[in-house]
Amino acid sequence: MAYDLLIKNGRVIDGSGRPAYHGDVAVAGGKIVEVGRLSGSARQTIEADGRAIAPGFVDNHCHYDAQVVWDPLCTYSCHHGSTTVIIGNCSLALAPVKAEAREKLAGMLSYVEAIPMDVLQAGVPWNWESFPQYMNAIGQRLGVNVGTLVGHSAVRLYAMGEECSDRAATDTELEVMRRLVRESIDAGALGLSITRNMNHFDIAGKRIPAACAPESELFALADVLREAGTGVIQCGGGTNPELKDRLLSRISEACGRPIMYNTLLEQARQPGRWREHLKHVEETAKQGIRAIPLCNPGSILNRFTMKNCQVFRSMPTWLPILQGPDAEKMRAYRNPEIRAKLRAEVDAPLGPDSTFSQRWDLMVVEEPKLAKNRGLAGKHIAEIAKAQGKHPVDAFLDLAVEEELETGFCLGEINMDTEAVAQILGSPYAVVGLTDGGAHVQFHSNVSNPTRLLGYWVREKKIMSLERAVQRLTFDSASAFGIYDRGLVQPGMVADLVVFDPDTVAPRKEDVVHDFPANGWRMRELADGIHYTVVNGEVLLEKGEHTGAHPGRVLRNAGYHASRNGGA
Repeated sequence: MAYDLLIKNGRVIDGSGRPAYHGDVAVAGGKIVEVGRLSGSARQTIEADGRAIAPGFVDNHCHYDAQVVWDPLCTYSCHHGSTTVIIGNCSLALAPVKAEAREKLAGMLSYVEAIPMDVLQAGVPWNWESFPQYMNAIGQRLGVNVGTLVGHSAVRLYAMGEECSDRAATDTELEVMRRLVRESIDAGALGLSITRNMNHFDIAGKRIPAACAPESELFALADVLREAGTGVIQCGGGTNPELKDRLLSRISEACGRPIMYNTLLEQARQPGRWREHLKHVEETAKQGIRAIPLCNPGSILNRFTMKNCQVFRSMPTWLPILQGPDAEKMRAYRNPEIRAKLRAEVDAPLGPDSTFSQRWDLMVVEEPKLAKNRGLAGKHIAEIAKAQGKHPVDAFLDLAVEEELETGFCLGEINMDTEAVAQILGSPYAVVGLTDGGAHVQFHSNVSNPTRLLGYWVREKKIMSLERAVQRLTFDSASAFGIYDRGLVQPGMVADLVVFDPDTVAPRKEDVVHDFPANGWRMRELADGIHYTVVNGEVLLEKGEHTGAHPGRVLRNAGYHASRNGGA
């Protein structure tokens, strides 16, 4: 048989978790057709030379909703072996949208996910209104596959207009929302995204619409998926309400659909809470309820200046200052009365929605701007405050103001305890993912989750087998999000593949590139050890370089495919 693509002499890790084996993988018509020792001719042959051949990784929690329109590869997820990204998370999407609401909708994505507004204004063409139109627009030219979730905040804004964050919906408005969700699911959206994160605000400082919706509205929208018999629900900020009164478990039980939520993690803000959460998740799974948290293999380092800081956004005095112009920030931070309020809010008891742990020993001065302050580089605020005899807030803000808000800080509060993270990653009751690809573009990049799991956690820490890690990155996510034709190296499956070197795979150090619209800059994170990325049977990347191909497509839910195939 003649093949389109033949990958020879590899170590096949098929995504099932079963032991790897030596073999070749043949592709024709975009699908895997044979696996084994193969001798047929091929239009293109890749010599794997003993490297791993695995299913393409699924980047299951991204915010490329805008970026995909100017960057069809959704960089840099694909450089870490991801062949599929899922967007529209945390209730945030760019459709449906009325013309007069475009700026407001973009402002939600901008502030919540820290994507500069001028980049969105320059890069988004808004050549759609409905969610199906958006899916068709992005599907015209894709490098990777893109799965979409219809966002509750977008739907609520469309149905209720400017009052979407101010009140409960009328019965008529709720029916409009239900219709919009059903229209999206019927068009193939993988599901619905909601949020219970009360620290998510738009660029004007208003809480985003989905966070303002009553629980009854969540159940009413989830019921649309029950009626459709397909789709997944994703929830941002889901941990607190799930641990409080099982909200997500109750939604999943009511609609019969799986609900994926953020996040099972170790964090300095709530030490030891991960153990309580993990126990809860295990008990929920044993009851047959599909309320499943995502977990992240990365330690999150938040790099920021006081021009773009979001660390203190849960605090009422801080929030409007953080969102104001730089000149107003400087005046506020110098004002003794305001400074006293800022100190008091930082020192207040921590709550479930707190965004800062009060661990000033974890906040490091990374890049002082003035020569006289260079000696502070690498020191944390706690030790600087002690040396200066100041409250940490004063030491922190005095430095920021002196350097006109340009001091570079780094805060590491999440997943810093390696033993805790190892236990979380090994839990069969959670799904690995949550890179936030496309978000927080000037703070940090976590698109390296796959290469970090394979390099640091598997090769160095040996917390699980390579076969299990690949399963975590492929089949587990694909099946959890209803993508049933990918995630395994088996005949008949779509040929999304990655060839990587288990001995060298690792993320590279981040750097800065100016490649966004309006000459915007972002953090770039590339990888070592990823040799080929294959999407729908075509090579997308060869040793990190784009081949020029655009083989990606918009992925659609199982119900959509069943209706198109007459139920066959």
